[in-house]
Amino acid sequence: MNKVFFIVDDDPFFCKLIQGKFSENDVTVKSFSTGEECLKSLDEGPDLIILDYIFSSVDTKYKDGMAIFEAIKEYSADIPVIMLSGQEDGEIVLALARKGVSDYVVKDKDVISALEEAISNVMIDNSIN
Repeated sequence: MNKVFFIVDDDPFFCKLIQGKFSENDVTVKSFSTGEECLKSLDEGPDLIILDYIFSSVDTKYKDGMAIFEAIKEYSADIPVIMLSGQEDGEIVLALARKGVSDYVVKDKDVISALEEAISNVMIDNSIN
């Protein structure tokens, strides 16, 4: 069964990196540079959304990943979301966990392996439920 992952990040290099790493025979990765683009495509039924926490653009309705996350959850509470950020602030991680973010991955030198583990855990958790 084919899975669809969305990556929402305003860094085109990072989007291509994620697409290249996680697009496989049974996984299609679609990238979006803004939260609005992602939200308009939610009817495609993504199995997972990988969402950046901070966006550099100031001319969009959704200023940060938390606002986009909340809009995703309004659409469907069942879509798992992994939040990405360069922030290692424990308070942010705790706040995101309380809001229902499935996992939090820091954008550092180990981001790909951390993302692989987070995706694996989220997919296992969702197959159990």
